[in-house]
Order: sequence, then C-alpha cells, then structure tokens
Amino acid sequence: MRKSNYFSLWLAQIRANFLLLAVLLVAIGLAISYKYQTPGISFDWFHSVLILIGVVSAHISVNLFNEYSDFKTKIDFNTKRTPFSGGSGILVEGLISPHKVLRVAIANLVLALAIGVYFALTKHWTIIAISALGALTIVYYTKILARYLLGELFAGLTLGSLVVIGTYIVMNASPEYNLYGLLPKEVILISIPPGILTSLLLLLNEFPDAEADKKGGRRHLVIRFGYRISAIIYTAGLILTFGTIALLPIMGYSSLWLFIALLPLPLAFKASLIALKFNGDFKKLIPALMSNVIIVLTTNLLITIGILLDISYY
Repeated sequence: MRKSNYFSLWLAQIRANFLLLAVLLVAIGLAISYKYQTPGISFDWFHSVLILIGVVSAHISVNLFNEYSDFKTKIDFNTKRTPFSGGSGILVEGLISPHKVLRVAIANLVLALAIGVYFALTKHWTIIAISALGALTIVYYTKILARYLLGELFAGLTLGSLVVIGTYIVMNASPEYNLYGLLPKEVILISIPPGILTSLLLLLNEFPDAEADKKGGRRHLVIRFGYRISAIIYTAGLILTFGTIALLPIMGYSSLWLFIALLPLPLAFKASLIALKFNGDFKKLIPALMSNVIIVLTTNLLITIGILLDISYY
C-alpha cells in the first residue's frame, strides 16, 4: 500500500474531520483566558499549543477506542453508516489491524495524560482532576457510560465544558490559587453551550446507529427513550444552548458581542424540525445530521469571535 493511501486511511480512522471540534473548544478557552489575563503578563504561546495537542490527542484517543470497541462488539458490522455516524468502517474492511488501532489509541491517551500531569504540576492541581475524568470517560465510554445512559452527559462534559474551563485554568492559574475565585462566572457560564452542543452532536448521530448499538449492548438515550422523545430532547438541548447564549449578555455576564453566536439559530430551527418529523427515517434525517455538525462548529467558532471582539473593543 502506498504511504499516501495509508496516511489517508489513518486520517479517516481517527475521524480527522471531527477533530476541528477540539480545536474550537480550545479556541474558546484561549479567548476567554486572554480576556481575563493579568495585565503585564504575556500570552504563553507554548502552553496554548501544548494544551491544543493534549485535547486533540484525547479526541483522537476516544475516536479510536470507540472504533476498536464497535469492531469487537460487532456493532460496526450491523450499523447503517452515514457520512456523520456509524464509524469509518475501516476495521470492518480489514484495511488496518485492530491491534494497531488500539495501540495508537493508548499512545494518544498517554500523551494527553502526560500533558495534563505537566499542567497539574506547573499550573494548578485541578487539571489532574479534569484529565483523570477525561481519561476515565475515554476508557469506559463504551464499556460503562454508553450502557447506562451516561454517554451523552460525559461526552458533553469532558469534550465540551471542561475543555474550555481547563484551557482557562492552564493559561491563567498558578499553583497557589485556591478554588475560590479560580474561575470567573463568565468562564463557567460560557462553557455551558459548548458542552451541550457536544452532547447534541453525539445524540443526533446515535439515531441511525440505535439498532446496531442495542445489539452490541449499549443503552444510550435513543435506545432508552426512542426516536421521537430523543428528537424532543435534542430540540430542548438546542433551545437551552441558544437560550443560554442569549441570556449571558442580557444578564451582564458577557458582552453584547456574544449575540453573534445566535447566527446559527435558523439552521438549528431547521435541524429540529427535521429531527421531530423524520426521526425514524434515516435517509431524510441526514440533512439534520449535516446541519447539526455545522451548528456545533459554527456556534463554537462564533463564541470565540464574540469574545475576541469584546476584547478588541473594550
């Protein structure tokens, strides 16, 4: 096999097109940390790059562990694959060894943990707690969390809100900081929409996979509550996401520039209508899956831009 083809296979295997989510979450954290940066202290570019490597490595790790688990539990042999769900299918086709995938997954997890330990020692001990929770979520997502209705919650927490919060702590904290006053209210509140969006990204992508996941022993929200109620949960999640974004400037926690993150609202309305109407028709649901990805990435990007505009015009 040509090296270029092998490289392309690995890009598909790690779901490289979805790694932009990790980049944008770190971008939100970097933007909000820059806003609250202590005057006279320069922005630490080395640490910003290092935390980006750690979060992307963690994201690669969870993708690979998920692919390996779905192959071993035969889920990938029964799933209805779409461009947005169902895995890459590379292991099923025998194009890469499952043991190689597992080794790369472990290597990326170790790298992410090592970076977390470094920041825990040099910045603040809370980073090791965040890193440990992330690692446990990665390792036990398919074995436990996805079997007990906890997958969506922990995905949103560890690959959403805690990335924003962790990035802020790394960039602005010092070892002597106590928990009280460690995080401004805006940092905590602005981390909520990205967390919900990550959960919703996973939730809607579970619709086409539900039957295969059920055969493989999973028990996520779509399996437990069915397509219709899960579509309602998805819609409620979007309302909560954009409602939070709208309320933060109104309540004085963020600047009016954050309102630009409401621009994806029409697309969110469209995705909700499709999900509510065609939740059991996976071919007709695909436009909602595509819109959902765009909503998640665009909203996170616009939150970052809104924070940066606030800094520029402050």
